Amino acid sequence: QVQLVESGGGLVQPGGSLRLSCAASRSIVSMYVMGWYRRAPGKQRELVASIISGGSTYYEDSVKGRFTISRDHVKVFLQMNSLKPEDTAVYYCNIRSSGGMTYWGQGTQVTVSS
Repeated sequence: QVQLVESGGGLVQPGGSLRLSCAASRSIVSMYVMGWYRRAPGKQRELVASIISGGSTYYEDSVKGRFTISRDHVKVFLQMNSLKPEDTAVYYCNIRSSGGMTYWGQGTQVTVSS
């Protein structure tokens, strides 16, 4: 079992930056893929960014060039720059093992508004 706790969300003005952190209860070095999802009001949850154990990354088109995912042995990060109102959502950390076990955090609210 792995418990995940997100932090770093908040209220920011358009054009601002936030850095989300996802702290795992144990080492995630062996995990296959780590990602950040978001759910905006009235919309389905979507994958924002992910990183696999080999280091390859994926970004949803609307965040390319603005968001950066990274990780260390116990945390996954999402650096978000040039934030837009449409980035407003609850952001969730997700980790999946090579065996298919999936873990979710409780979510952190990001609100982009002037």
